[in-house]
Amino acid sequence: MSTLKGKVALVTGGSRGIGAAIARRLAHEGAAVAITYSASPAKAAEVVHAIEAAGGRAVAVRADSADADAVRGAVASTVKTFGRLDVLVNNAGVASIAPLDQSSLEEFDRLMAVNVRGLFVAAQEAVRHMGEGGRIINIGSIVSDGVLIPGLAAYAATKAAVAGLTRGWARDLGPRGITVNNVQPGPVDTDMNPADGPLAAEMKGRIAVQRYGRGDEIAGMVAYLAGPEGAFVTGANLTIDGGASA
Repeated sequence: MSTLKGKVALVTGGSRGIGAAIARRLAHEGAAVAITYSASPAKAAEVVHAIEAAGGRAVAVRADSADADAVRGAVASTVKTFGRLDVLVNNAGVASIAPLDQSSLEEFDRLMAVNVRGLFVAAQEAVRHMGEGGRIINIGSIVSDGVLIPGLAAYAATKAAVAGLTRGWARDLGPRGITVNNVQPGPVDTDMNPADGPLAAEMKGRIAVQRYGRGDEIAGMVAYLAGPEGAFVTGANLTIDGGASA
């Protein structure tokens, strides 16, 4: 596979879960890949090793997406290491579940800082290095359109913001030949939301195919958007949820 041969991608939050699957898939398609991580250096090293063992090029950069300077530094480090930047995947994110009267302002601010502000900073910095054919791919969530369970209001608000930014940036960057899209997964089997976790039974009951998604299924859609066949797709909020929102 070589749809991304010669391209360079940065995947934020790429040390595990969906982000790791995306990093491996983009490398499989021929891209050199940088990933960021905040608290899992061993996991990040595993992803880099797997990519290199398969003949690809990869690097891990420590950067908490709540820290604007660290995010900017990750973009700069990617360009310095690989010489360019063609694809940004804004995957880093945090989640919490709490009803309104039990939610803390500190947690609300953390959600906004990582899921919205960090995404904004990464995109703003990345486009300084992108030319015609550049790609920004945000990883949102189906909760931007419908909250599946109680306690997700603040998280859903951040993902609704991602959807809005995606549409606006598509207008801003379209004349420059840069596409911007938002992949909105439903329940996916990750450390954050395991398929055998406490929410699994209720979640599976809402999914038409009666199972959680896999990280590689999300990565497949990202690879399509990053590649040449996705060139005419922009400003889209693309649902991949096994029919949870059908």
